[in-house]
Amino acid sequence: MIPTDFRIEPADYQADLKDLREVRETVFILEQKVPEEEEWDDLDPRSHHVIARDDNGRPIGTGRLTPEHKIGRMAVLKEWRQRGVGDALLVALMDKARSLGWTEVSLNAQVSAEAFYARHGFQPYGERFMEAGIEHQAMRRALEPLAGPDRYPARAREASVPSTDFDSLSVATEATLAVVRAARRELVLFSRDLDPVLYSQPAVLEAFKDFAIAGRGGVVRILLLDPAAVQGQGHPLLTLAQRMTSVFQFRTPTDDVDLQYPSAFLANDRDGYLFRQLGSRWEGDWSPANPSRTRQLLDHFGRVWERSRGVTEFRALGI
Repeated sequence: MIPTDFRIEPADYQADLKDLREVRETVFILEQKVPEEEEWDDLDPRSHHVIARDDNGRPIGTGRLTPEHKIGRMAVLKEWRQRGVGDALLVALMDKARSLGWTEVSLNAQVSAEAFYARHGFQPYGERFMEAGIEHQAMRRALEPLAGPDRYPARAREASVPSTDFDSLSVATEATLAVVRAARRELVLFSRDLDPVLYSQPAVLEAFKDFAIAGRGGVVRILLLDPAAVQGQGHPLLTLAQRMTSVFQFRTPTDDVDLQYPSAFLANDRDGYLFRQLGSRWEGDWSPANPSRTRQLLDHFGRVWERSRGVTEFRALGI
C-alpha cells in the first residue's frame, strides 16, 4: 500500500537550514563519508530547495534545484527509503523547473541510483566520473511545459470504443484503473466525497501515484461537493495529494445547481471516461476511448470548475 505518512514542501534555505543539514549531513557526511567542506557550497543559498517531512514535521528527505538547471543533493534518511519519498522529491523539483520555464534539467547521479533517475526519464551522457569519492554518471532529461488547467493538449486520437454499461464495484474499479493509467497529462474527477470505497483501494491509489510521478507535468483536478466529509474521513487520496500539491488541485462548487448534481465521473485527456448516474451507486457506463462522450463530461467539468471556489477547508493540510 502507498505510504501516506509524509509530505513534500518548499524549503527556505535560511529558515530551514537546520532541517536541511539534519538530512544531508546524516546521509552524505555520516553515511557516505563525503567531506563536509564538499557538501556545502555557494550554490545552496541561490538554489530552490524542497524538503520531505513525516507526520510529526521531522525532516526525512531533501533536494535542490540550482541556477545551473541542475538537480542535486537528493537525500532520504535510510529508514524512509523505498517508500516513495525520493520519487515525490524529484517530481517536485521537476515541477519547479517547469514553473520557471526551463526546458531541460540535468544531474550527477550516484551510479547506484542511476536506475532510479532513468525511471523518471533521465538519460545518461558522457563518461562516468568520481565525485567526493563516489562514482557518478551525468544524466539529463527534457521537460514538457506544465499543462494549463484549461487546456487539453493535442494528441493523436485512438479508435473510438463504444461505451459499456456496468453495475458493480469490481467493474467500476477496473474501469477506473484503465482511465487513470491511460491518462497522459490530465485527469478530472467529479465526486461528492471522493467515493472512499472506490478511490481508497490500494491499486487505485497506486495508479494515481504513478500518474503523479510520471514527470510529464500532469495535473489531477478534483471537484468535491462535500469537502468537509472528505477531510473528516482521512481519505488516503487526500493524503497523497498533500505530498504532491503541484499535481493535485481541488475546488468545490458554490452554485446551488452544481451542488445538487447527482452523478460522479472520472475522465482523462485520452478520451477515456467513467460515469455513474448516481454517485451513491455503482451503475454507470465507461469507455477507454469515446471522444464525444468524454468531451461532454470535460466541458461540463470545465464550466463548473470556473464557477467554483478553492477548497479552503484543506488549507490546514497544505493543499
